Amino acid sequence: MEDEPATEILEATYRALCEHGYDDLTLRDVAAEADRSKASIHYHYESKDQLFVTLLEYLSDRFVERVAAVDGDTPRERLDAVFEVLVSDAAASEQSLGTAMFEVAARAPHDDAVRDRLAAFDDLLFERFRSIVAAGVAAGEFDDRIEPDDAAETLVTGVLGAHVRQIVAGRSSDRLYAELNAYAERQLLAGERPEVTQ
Repeated sequence: MEDEPATEILEATYRALCEHGYDDLTLRDVAAEADRSKASIHYHYESKDQLFVTLLEYLSDRFVERVAAVDGDTPRERLDAVFEVLVSDAAASEQSLGTAMFEVAARAPHDDAVRDRLAAFDDLLFERFRSIVAAGVAAGEFDDRIEPDDAAETLVTGVLGAHVRQIVAGRSSDRLYAELNAYAERQLLAGERPEVTQ
């Protein structure tokens, strides 16, 4: 985002959201956090709803940048890197980012703009996992019986579920990170696996 004051307001909104939660947060709180007048907030954002949709876009873009930046020599290493960026305690400094996204995401059932933005983020995460799994199958690193779409659905659900469990139940992110990696070891890697019977 090129508009520096607007970005500063989003950063202030993010901090205020983490402190107050969505329901208790007012534009006055945002203005105080940004050290600006309430009128200056309204100059950039017409309403609280518009501000929070823009904040969600801003936060999801940060997640997207983090996911897109991961690398590794093999598909398995890339998968681990995505888990580490999104779930492990190594990303603990970004825990409030997940909390803020969760606060805004709770509005999705009542707000089409929020739901659409979350769906776009879900699609992007799904595609990242799908492409990693497909590359692993093609390289012979992952079991050739794996359907990349099915595995991606499970991985997205696991990562998003891990975030919810971190936030609402205080579960250890390192333990959740280990569980996702254990799933990858058991279900994705090529090697001896029992046949699934119908």
